[in-house]
Amino acid sequence: MNYLRVNFLYMKKLVLLILVFAVAGVLAYKLLSDKPVKPAEVSQNHPLSISKNTSAFNTAFTALMTDYYTLKDALVAWDSAKADKAAYSLAAKTDSLPVKELKGDSTLVLTAQSLAASISSELKGFLGETGLEAKRQAFNMLTDELYNLIRTVHYDRQIVYHMHCPMAFKDSLSGYWLSNVPKIVNPYLGDKHPVYKSKMLGCGEISDSLDFTK
Repeated sequence: MNYLRVNFLYMKKLVLLILVFAVAGVLAYKLLSDKPVKPAEVSQNHPLSISKNTSAFNTAFTALMTDYYTLKDALVAWDSAKADKAAYSLAAKTDSLPVKELKGDSTLVLTAQSLAASISSELKGFLGETGLEAKRQAFNMLTDELYNLIRTVHYDRQIVYHMHCPMAFKDSLSGYWLSNVPKIVNPYLGDKHPVYKSKMLGCGEISDSLDFTK
């Protein structure tokens, strides 16, 4: 009996000792896991991207793109007067674009000058048209030239999305436009279409995204 009692007491102490170690282990783990996180572990500071082009060129090109987006939005709203105003401003900014500020060889500068001249010419044609259908056709052509210009100069202040509508003209011919957001807002069908009204405003797809910001 004494042997059994001693053995029982020994086992009891052993269990208590194991429990003490277990509790100590849990407390130690909690203390270590709850230690404050250093700021460097929370977030890392990323340097701002350095542009490939000069500040003067980027400022001028950003203003040009702003006018283009205003023109696009005017076509979405079927607002001919607002579209003409935006086209006039866009033409002025295109003609004064400081392409000689580009960081590149003479071939790049000449290509940019040629594309800018084509955009200006399409805008003059846009302003000469009276109907929105014809204006949208001119807009489609100037969009193509502007898309090529962005790829030439590597405009790197924002991502530009190249959008496609398969039924821009007479429900069968394609049209393209540029956007600074990935959401589809179709300037060819718009929100006041005589047949579809605003039902086809989201018609289209992203065909390309120009991201020189990295």
